[in-house]
Formats: sequence, structure tokens, C-alpha cells
Amino acid sequence: MPRVKSKHILLAVTSLAAALFLQGVCSAARLETASEAATIAASARALWRAAPAANPRVLEMATSALACRNRRADEADRILAVIDYSRPSSEPRLWVFDVATQNLLFEEHVAHGRNSGGDLAEHFSNRPGSLESSIGVFENAGSYSGHNGYSLRLRGLEPGFNDQAMERAIVIHGADYVNDGIIRAQGRLGRSFGCPAVRPAIARSLIDTMNKGSFLFAYYPDPDWLSRSQYLGDCDPPRS
Repeated sequence: MPRVKSKHILLAVTSLAAALFLQGVCSAARLETASEAATIAASARALWRAAPAANPRVLEMATSALACRNRRADEADRILAVIDYSRPSSEPRLWVFDVATQNLLFEEHVAHGRNSGGDLAEHFSNRPGSLESSIGVFENAGSYSGHNGYSLRLRGLEPGFNDQAMERAIVIHGADYVNDGIIRAQGRLGRSFGCPAVRPAIARSLIDTMNKGSFLFAYYPDPDWLSRSQYLGDCDPPRS
């Protein structure tokens, strides 16, 4: 079987697994009341209306994870960022929302780590030096100016999946290899050392927006993460 067809079959299978998992999430005890479940579903639908190019199932999972996080947090996050790594880098796959107003603030391309794959990311790691992206949920840990210019630190909240993000210096930053010209020339974005890099033209405004209090949901239909995440399933995150 050709390699490309195999990739598509694998992605379809894992996406189906994610869909079935989501059905379980919506009916499981992680949602304390039917009212809360309805509120989350309504919020996800509103975000999808604002960003119809996004996968509605991914938005519902992200909204559910944010509700889980806010249940334990001292202060609710207002900004929700969603990266859908199941999409190719040649397509927009980063959405940033104001969940209070349900407005879409950014819809952007975002790079993945050079060892995660070509146009499609297929490999993810929490290991320093892997040069792979990480999946799961993150919170912002403050902006700074460094080697890649103005950047936003990300603190991974999921042990075993992204809790080495600070040690790995996984940050949001602008990068010249994130642009339409690169996509036209090579069929994909350039790649990072594992950071979710964005267009330089919007990096500062995006970072300043997310620095106000944000929650990043980096999705890929990885069965291990879907089954073990503390923000999915039974909703049992550590208290912040």
C-alpha cells in the first residue's frame, strides 16, 4: 500500500477513535450536570460559527477541557487557543477565541517541530532534544524577548505529554518560515525545534492577546493522550 494512502487511513482511524471518545466524554460523569454539558455544547457551537473552518469536534473537546480547567482554577481563563495538528501545516490550524464574547480573534498557520513530520505532523514528544511538538493543554507563562524575538512561554499541564515544555523552551514566537511563499515553494511551512511558531506580522499582537490569561489546547487524535488526559474523560486536573 502506498505510504501516503497508509497515512490517510491511519489518520482516519485515529480521528474515528477521537470521535467515539468524544461521544463518551459527553455522556460520562466528568460533566457534573446536564446544564453544564449543555452550556459547553452551546459554547462550542458558537465558536464553530465564528470559525467554520475548524473541526467542531475538536472545538467541543477544547471547550470541555477549558471548562474542566476553570473548575479548579483560581481565575477562569478568558482566551482559548486551539491548534489542530491533525491538519497539514499548509492550512490554517490555529484559532484564538475570546470565550467571553465568543469572538474569533485569530485564524492562522502554525509550524510544528521538524521531527514531527513534513506537511503533516505525525510524531509528538515531551522529551528535551526531540525537536518534536507536544500535544495536550498548556497555560501561558509570560512573555519575554529572547533568541526568537518577542515570545510567549508555555507551561505544559499534562504529565508525560507536555510537562517538560518549560525545560524544552517551547514558546510561541514569530518565524520567517511561516508564510504563504514558503508553502507555495515547498508545499508546507518551515519547521521549528518544537515550538508553535507563527507569522512575524501577527506574533506580537497574538502573544499580547494570549498573555492576558489563556488556555492552549493542542490536539492530535493520539489514543494514549485521549485516554490518559486529566482534562478529558473524568476531568481530574491538579488544582492551580
